[in-house]
Amino acid sequence: MDASILIVGSSDFSAELLEQIHRIQMFAIVAPNSSEAMPLIQAQQPDLIVLQANTDSLELCSLIKQQKNLSWIYCILVDQLPIAPVAANEMEKILELRAEALEKGADAYLNLSQDATGTGGIPDRRVRLLQAQIKTGLRSVLNHRELMRTNDILSAIALSDPLTELNNRRAFDWELPRQIKNSRDRSEPLSLLMLDVDYFKSINDTYGHRVGDQALQLVSARLRHNLRFHDTLFRYGGEEFVIILSKTEGQEADLVARRLCRLIGGQPFTISDKQDLNITISAGAASLLSEDDAKGASLIHRADQNLLRAKATGRNRVVSSFETASEERKGDGVRRREEATEKPASGEMGKREDGEVGKQREGADGEIEQMGES
Repeated sequence: MDASILIVGSSDFSAELLEQIHRIQMFAIVAPNSSEAMPLIQAQQPDLIVLQANTDSLELCSLIKQQKNLSWIYCILVDQLPIAPVAANEMEKILELRAEALEKGADAYLNLSQDATGTGGIPDRRVRLLQAQIKTGLRSVLNHRELMRTNDILSAIALSDPLTELNNRRAFDWELPRQIKNSRDRSEPLSLLMLDVDYFKSINDTYGHRVGDQALQLVSARLRHNLRFHDTLFRYGGEEFVIILSKTEGQEADLVARRLCRLIGGQPFTISDKQDLNITISAGAASLLSEDDAKGASLIHRADQNLLRAKATGRNRVVSSFETASEERKGDGVRRREEATEKPASGEMGKREDGEVGKQREGADGEIEQMGES
């Protein structure tokens, strides 16, 4: 069995254990004490550890089991109490030590002392018990590794879109909150692009779903090959894609979206030797704001609303929060200038009012004179 074993204990203890481990054709490394063992454990992560029972080894077991990335390591605590004769108080002590070892995180506790006859060495029946316990521990570690490998495969399947081989909606829902937290912890900008294939329904209706699926595969491949290394692409659903742009502010996100639109629409997609498709996309972009929620729902909403505006205003275009904000600022400036132009100066207003009052007075005087003549 291909496995790594670490022995922690005195030189006599380690020498005896090495001999028994070599009997079952396994390799082991040695650390003289717990303080030297911990760096080895963190660096090499052995499958199994055999520790000489003492206070330090109990603490080492506890420390290992408290760390998520090390807790799977199988720990065997070995004691060397006298075997015979065993008085009642000695048996109680052995049981108490075994209970304490298991409570501290040891997976097994063994007593491998020499026989009372003093002939030396560990009795054969106890050697057999040690070897059996080591094999049991290694089987447990092997099962754990297989389980983790299976979980990794299942996780990859669960987070991957089978058609485009991109990360899927579930992966996006998991990744966005993590990226938002990183962005805020590091005081870095973050932006989001939502993309939609224009008139995709007509592709399915005209050429069939097989061509539609192939079109999605080609679009996703072109997007993936033209992103920066820190951008993350997802298939959001149907013909819609979303891209998380880390370390990217609003103006840069707007430029990235426009570049992707040009790349998709600038060259036809080859479906077969006899068929090319001209495809365009619409995009909505938004950047993270301080008031956005931790899960990113408000950020997604703004990007989605911008995408809807892009599709409503003709498709094959980008609408971004940066662009919208710029237009609003320009609009405010134009309105202020128009108001300033339309509003007369106070002196002109006074003259205009004085003239109108004078005309009214002249008219009134004329009417009075006419009445006097009549």
